[in-house]
Amino acid sequence: MIKAVVFDLDGTLLNRDVSVKAFIEKQYHRLNKWLNHIPKDKYITRFVELDNRGYVWKDKVYQQLVDDFDITGLTWDELLQDYISQFKDSCVSFPNLISMLEELNNNNIILGIITNGKGQFQMDNIRALGIEKYFKTILISEWEGTKKPEPQIFLKALNKLNVLPSESIFVGDHPEKDIKAAQNVGMKGVWKRDYQWDNVKADYIVEDLKEVPLIVDKLSHLNIKYY
Repeated sequence: MIKAVVFDLDGTLLNRDVSVKAFIEKQYHRLNKWLNHIPKDKYITRFVELDNRGYVWKDKVYQQLVDDFDITGLTWDELLQDYISQFKDSCVSFPNLISMLEELNNNNIILGIITNGKGQFQMDNIRALGIEKYFKTILISEWEGTKKPEPQIFLKALNKLNVLPSESIFVGDHPEKDIKAAQNVGMKGVWKRDYQWDNVKADYIVEDLKEVPLIVDKLSHLNIKYY
């Protein structure tokens, strides 16, 4: 019987690629006084390239941008602070996020989030999506002192949810940090398909979040013993 579903955030619930592009375009216009010597498309393209889908923290990204485009009158740290304070206003979820969480809640499935990243920044993004209330536990690597794929953060989430690994599934987009790491502690790994990878060894693969409750239902029925 599946009792809990634990989710990754970026690339799973939050459509980070779309959110980043929305943010960086707004930043270009907001700080245009200092950035108008750079063609907008070049600024956006270079940021996305340096960001590497979130795997490079923004201090490095903005230091490189300032250097590449000879930005003056505005420091890399000021650009970074703008990112930290304003990104939440550009957060875009994947389709069917709220309806999926509602359905799981209505079926008495308890929910959690495990995400790598900066504590307050990630919490601001979760709140911006309007989903904080659905989750019994939210673990963010900076605040926990451990991060995916380390087993401790998965085991801590399961402990807080008071479920066994065999009673829970993990939904994420990263083959190693999400799927394999969850499977390593005994959870089922559900991969939210991402074009960046293929041949991912997941227990289930979903294209859309609305498929998650169907998997929970399927697994729960598989576990029913008939006498």
